[in-house]
Amino acid sequence: MSTTVLDLPEPGRPPSDLDPQEYLAALMRWHFSTETGSAFWLRRVRGLEFDPIADVRTFDDLRLFPNVVDEFRDVPVEDLIPRGLTGADRAIAGVYESGGTTGRPKRFVMFDRWMEFALGWDEAHYTPLGQANVLAVAPSGPHMFGEFARRRARRHDGVLFSVDLDPRWIKALLGRGDTEESERYVAHVVDQAAHVLRTQTVGVLITTPPLLERLSRHDDLVEIIRKDVRYICWSGAHLDADTRDLFRDELFPGIPLKGLYGSTTILGMSRERDVERADGLAAFDPPSPYIAFRVVDPATGDDVADEQRGQVVMNHLTKYALIPNNLERDHALRIAPPPGWLGASVADVGPVATFADSPVIEGVY
Repeated sequence: MSTTVLDLPEPGRPPSDLDPQEYLAALMRWHFSTETGSAFWLRRVRGLEFDPIADVRTFDDLRLFPNVVDEFRDVPVEDLIPRGLTGADRAIAGVYESGGTTGRPKRFVMFDRWMEFALGWDEAHYTPLGQANVLAVAPSGPHMFGEFARRRARRHDGVLFSVDLDPRWIKALLGRGDTEESERYVAHVVDQAAHVLRTQTVGVLITTPPLLERLSRHDDLVEIIRKDVRYICWSGAHLDADTRDLFRDELFPGIPLKGLYGSTTILGMSRERDVERADGLAAFDPPSPYIAFRVVDPATGDDVADEQRGQVVMNHLTKYALIPNNLERDHALRIAPPPGWLGASVADVGPVATFADSPVIEGVY
């Protein structure tokens, strides 16, 4: 079968001329044909009450799929590899795990070509920087965040300094009410980051809003960041408009502060818009058609209107993986996407209070 429509464009250049129906039709044929589909989906299709190849014609039709991501906690990762991937397309960047906020972590296979495209999606924000060393105060280990940071440093002919963050441990401590030990752990992480900033030249700082706030409590670190850092990337936790303004206008004026909103369950992220909203909220566009959002009323599952709040539903739609109709643990404001984009864009993202009958603990990630 011809799969040209499923091939990725040059990194950082989502296609503007893809016909959404043609793309989705090719995607369904790929993932549900015995020659090209993964063992997971070829097995799972037998339990569906519809025929994906015949019945999924539009973006709205993806709602026919059940949310299967909980099954990724136990499925052998070999079963997630589409049979049609060959040569360089089949090169695996790594197996990455979710943060474990809502139970045992889920595992996903990240392919090298897709990871390079996902990284390039945000490259426009970094291109003017030239050579730059990177400090990532963020999860590494089984999480994709660390590998993205490593590749970012390589793209800018710099080295990566990393301070590992274990989000599961922080959330476990907070879950049992051990705020004293969680504070000690955060202080331990901040001390390590401070040592790097005080002894090395860092051009790009990648971290979470709570950790950036903790770093900014140290006057000497604020001065070092103002002097050396040329770009701050935040992700992994909520950032409200007031704190965003504090970082940009008072603490780190003149340093671009841009966020990424994503999830391991979509194997990537959306990027913050350059155009400011009047309300000061960060707005995020995913790389359509490969990642597409909906924002729904959690009680009905129906899409909310633009500028209304709801719960985020994420879809990963590439030949490398099919992860449709995944209700995330975040709520957000639905905003209109760029012209021609599938689904919605989002703003003012934050965690829901409970998910799957369990409290959601954000912590520092």
